[in-house]
Amino acid sequence: MEELLTGLKAAGEPTRLRLLAILAKSELTVTELTQILRQSQPRVSRHLKLMCEAGLLDRFREGSWVFYRRSQSGAGMKLAALLTNLIPAGDQTIARDLERLEAVRTARGEKAAAFFRVNVEQWNRIRSLHVPEAKVEQALVELGLARDGGAAIDSFVDLGTGTGRMIELMGPRAQTSLGIDLSPEMLAFARATLEQSGIEHCSLRQGDLYDLPLHDESADLVTLHQVLHYLDDPAAAVAEAARILRPNGRLLIADFAPHELDFLREEQAHRRLGFAEDEVKGWLTQAGLTVAEVRHLPPPDDGEDAGLTVVIYAADKQAARAELRSRQISELERTNA
Repeated sequence: MEELLTGLKAAGEPTRLRLLAILAKSELTVTELTQILRQSQPRVSRHLKLMCEAGLLDRFREGSWVFYRRSQSGAGMKLAALLTNLIPAGDQTIARDLERLEAVRTARGEKAAAFFRVNVEQWNRIRSLHVPEAKVEQALVELGLARDGGAAIDSFVDLGTGTGRMIELMGPRAQTSLGIDLSPEMLAFARATLEQSGIEHCSLRQGDLYDLPLHDESADLVTLHQVLHYLDDPAAAVAEAARILRPNGRLLIADFAPHELDFLREEQAHRRLGFAEDEVKGWLTQAGLTVAEVRHLPPPDDGEDAGLTVVIYAADKQAARAELRSRQISELERTNA
């Protein structure tokens, strides 16, 4: 009861309801919110502080910036969603706020486009060396949806999210999606891309893949898409990904088989030139996961310089025996009902 009353008090002011409506659509900084609300930074910051303390908003740091978003978990998420839905659809103040929000998004998109133009040549060169990305993505989606017999995905986490492409693919299929990356530049690019895609129930966070800002057993599906070859200690990243998996959760890894394209070390900062299958399987087993499937996608035959085979690993965290037994009994009871 106390938590509910605190939340209602924190939201009971016109500007705070406006903030809920805006932050249901996008992750924004204080500076961006002042542009949208046409209010001073101290005033906006004070509102944000009270709403964060009441659990209605999430606050997270990304480099020197701090972002805010409508709460994505707990009782605060439910109350914030309820209050947002009660705001009249035709409210003119909210409509003007959303128009200014679109202007902020457009500016983000222009910056993202400039970043892409600088890096597109390098990205395209990598893509020319292996099977078309569409085939890799199709395989990842198939393996992700096959998790736990096709059970619904409540929480999806993409580690080393980069451009946010995995969120684009899996986001619409999950209740909540979170992308984590260490690079503020990549997160800015991903944020602009996802907003243009219209995916609103997702979040992006700056974080260390060796020390994720997430609780144990908090995700149903986790992906590491073309990430491990950049890392000093890929085994540690796999272990950390396994830590956040729930029982019956699935980890998907897409990376390269061993190769000899040494220029990727200098030009693309690859620390490892691919991984042997037994090596990755060993990491998964040590992390307490069971390898469910391994798919090899060889390079195209018509690529003169092609030489990268993409390997996808699907590994599951088994449910505890007691939990599994309880689940089997429940399924049996439903069948006999």
